Amino acid sequence: MQFAKDIGFKSWIGIAAIELEAMEQIKNVCSIPNVFKWVAIMPDVHPGFGMPIGGVVAFKDKVIPNAVGVDIGCGVLMVKTDINASEAKDNMQRFLSGALEEIPVGFGKRRRSAASSIWEEVPEDPVIQKERENATLQLGTLGGGNHFIELQKTTDEHVALMVHSGSRHLGKAIADYYNRMARTYLKGRKIDHPPGLAWLPLDSRQASNYCEAMNFCLRYASENRRIITDILLKLMERHFGAFSILERLETIHNYANLETHYKEEVMVHRKGAVRASGKVIIPGSMGTHSYVGLGLENPKSFKSCSHGAGRVMGRKQARESINYDKVMHELSRSGISIVSPDRKSIVEEARETYKNIEEVMVLQKDLVKPLEKLVPLGVIKG
Repeated sequence: MQFAKDIGFKSWIGIAAIELEAMEQIKNVCSIPNVFKWVAIMPDVHPGFGMPIGGVVAFKDKVIPNAVGVDIGCGVLMVKTDINASEAKDNMQRFLSGALEEIPVGFGKRRRSAASSIWEEVPEDPVIQKERENATLQLGTLGGGNHFIELQKTTDEHVALMVHSGSRHLGKAIADYYNRMARTYLKGRKIDHPPGLAWLPLDSRQASNYCEAMNFCLRYASENRRIITDILLKLMERHFGAFSILERLETIHNYANLETHYKEEVMVHRKGAVRASGKVIIPGSMGTHSYVGLGLENPKSFKSCSHGAGRVMGRKQARESINYDKVMHELSRSGISIVSPDRKSIVEEARETYKNIEEVMVLQKDLVKPLEKLVPLGVIKG
């Protein structure tokens, strides 16, 4: 089967600003048969595997594991408190150090599994069953890469807690397994596909199994963030005193979901993109601020917006070109405390490795309206 060549895409960033690798991936997604309407590209777009991060695509007839990604259900949970931001600074470093002791990061696991009701109803999926013991010990762990814990100052000078994490190794295992299954399915029928973008027919048993496993990963990732947050809230009370919770928000950015768009039911894949409906969280980098915004439900983006600022520099390039001491000096000068067991992680997540969050928000002004700016006070990186 040859790829369709007449399906285009709508981009919320200038074409010239899209990296060549990401542009090739966009073209590949556009070439898949039966793309619904168009591919929507968010302003934080950058290369991923198969489909670029910051991409949204919908189909009536198929689901694509790598158009969801390997960290299924990755997202951000924010809890706004009435803790006074200026008063929290004195105990910030002690809180961060204590949090790093209680929350395993990187490839770390828990010595004992965290209590959770999520295991009361588990799909009979071979990958989930195989990964269950490991996933049990990874529940309540941060991970590495761009995952983080931050305390931030809100517009009204309160403290907000933000946790960015996902489904840990379980999500990757599910994604890889069903991507291999999709490749085998298409190969057996002599159907070609773009690199990394094999699909399963939506009405097939295989697609049904993938969606069931994916949805469990969504619940797992959300439970992971909840457990981390509950631990941190108790730690905050210990270091900052009693407080009240003013608001709690959660935004998910790697998933597929059946939705109605243009009066038709389609499977919408959001990879590094969020559904822009109600309040959403859009984090910046560890050296810049984040936003709470109001989703504008723009139909042209399939009611989506960016999931963050988006990378402009790969991790290898960052390690080769960015000075650790300089990053630490800039963070200190900005009044931001940071703890991490890995110096490389701090360099790889430096401010200059990401796009300017202000520019990203301007580019998507018809997708999301900024409501509140959150300035980082303290950061934990895996």
